[in-house]
Amino acid sequence: MPKLSAIIITLNEADNIEDCLRHLAFCDERIVVDCGSEDDTVALARQQGALVTHHAFEGFGAQKNHALSLATGDWVLSIDADERVTPALAAEILAAIQTDAADGYDFTRLSSFCGREIRHSGWYPDYVLRLFRRGRGRFSHHLVHERVICDGPVGRLSQQLLHDTMPELEDALSRINRYSSAGAAELAASGRRVSFASGILHGWWRFMTHYVFRAGFLDGREGFLLAVLNAEGTYYRYMKAWIAQRRKQ
Repeated sequence: MPKLSAIIITLNEADNIEDCLRHLAFCDERIVVDCGSEDDTVALARQQGALVTHHAFEGFGAQKNHALSLATGDWVLSIDADERVTPALAAEILAAIQTDAADGYDFTRLSSFCGREIRHSGWYPDYVLRLFRRGRGRFSHHLVHERVICDGPVGRLSQQLLHDTMPELEDALSRINRYSSAGAAELAASGRRVSFASGILHGWWRFMTHYVFRAGFLDGREGFLLAVLNAEGTYYRYMKAWIAQRRKQ
């Protein structure tokens, strides 16, 4: 039976980490890489039997690659603390790693926002590649929105990964600030010139994309709120990059 390692990166995930790790009990090892939690994340993870280490945060891609370097399993499953592997998905994962059909697998992620499952808005179906053979997969070095790069054939599992993202509006606002700052840093580092108007135009287009073209209106009031938040995140990313570039002039 191939050995399976689960890797998770954390920062202040005391509300999530216990339940997340319980849903990963089918894995042979569970590795948590924390970057300085000020709550009980580390203690709770250790109580669940996970291997917990500290590593300074250098971006999501770099952090997950560090977690990957600690894994010893034949296969690696990368999970975020606010995601849950259902029993049905766990069984499918265990069956998949016993075959040589592929070197990686993706599956659908069903996300909830402020208590509502989002099935439109560009959020569903959301295929994420999270399971891969160790040595054949790695993470891109993006500060945000990193992805798995698999050197080999990729298959698809049928069961869904559950994602309880931003259960409260405060979570969404906090994430907008963090992600827009990281995105602005990437944008500024790319050398691309950013104007004041670009933030307004990109923010408007993001709202239209999610709410109109990707049928966010079918997700009800939460769909409208999500489209506004996506637009805000884009707007602030460009504005922060514009301010950073202006200060260098």
